[in-house]
Amino acid sequence: MNPSTRRGFLSRAGAAAAGLAAGVRAAHAIEPIVRKGPPRVKLGVCAYSYRSLLTRKEDPMTLEAFLEKAAELDFDGVELTSYYFKDTSPEFLRRLRARAFALGLDVAGTSVGNNFCLPAGPARDKQIENVKKWVEHSEALGAPVIRIFAGSKQKDQSDADVHKILVETIEECCAYAGQHGIFLALENHGGPTATAEGTLRILRDVKSPWFGANLDTGNFHGADPYAEIAAVAPYAITTHVKVEVSAAGQKPQPADFPRIVRILREAAYRGYLSIEYEAKEDPLTALPRHVKAIREAMRET
Repeated sequence: MNPSTRRGFLSRAGAAAAGLAAGVRAAHAIEPIVRKGPPRVKLGVCAYSYRSLLTRKEDPMTLEAFLEKAAELDFDGVELTSYYFKDTSPEFLRRLRARAFALGLDVAGTSVGNNFCLPAGPARDKQIENVKKWVEHSEALGAPVIRIFAGSKQKDQSDADVHKILVETIEECCAYAGQHGIFLALENHGGPTATAEGTLRILRDVKSPWFGANLDTGNFHGADPYAEIAAVAPYAITTHVKVEVSAAGQKPQPADFPRIVRILREAAYRGYLSIEYEAKEDPLTALPRHVKAIREAMRET
């Protein structure tokens, strides 16, 4: 494929996989996604939000029960976090996909934990293998996108070395993901992606039509987290919304949901805004309240 048509290709692929549309881009850098049509934000929930229930020793919540809870709260879709799969057999994945469909839920995406900063060797190979395995699982689940991390810089690694490793590794995984029609979405999650600047540097240097950002609204901790959210929003193909935002030197504050929705709409975002709940209150009591507040922001903004 001619590299100058990357964003044109993203438009065609996204129409089938994630509702994205894009124009022409330069050969060596991703540009903000140019989306056709008005902004369209759908509300989802990450399985991670119920981690305390999914991992408890006595009577843990099952993924099927998580789907039931998501339907009860009238979410549009779910993100299925890989950590909570006790079974990844084809039979189980088909059954879970069918259950989500029967409940009227999209499997909006999956998510993995990975460290792509590791130097070449067996440890990094294992990380790559796991992401590729989840590409196959995501295809079976009908999920169009996988949330990935950059990882953390290792001792004695230079910033330049880490960046080179990240770009090469992500491109390798994107090439495999693209063969299965799956996007990879890089989350701003500490390390090289702790800031908008660091996140954008990776986004712009990875050359793949199957790559974009998983914007996490709670993971920027600079002087102005909302400015960093706005900087990455034009590159987002999926988004996590946290119920708190923490600026540098300040205690966590309740997230300004109307402001977040406004930022996404100003970026003409079309995709999922999935709640990733991390606060202390029990998710069974807290999430209905936060869902209501986010829905109000989506209606009024």
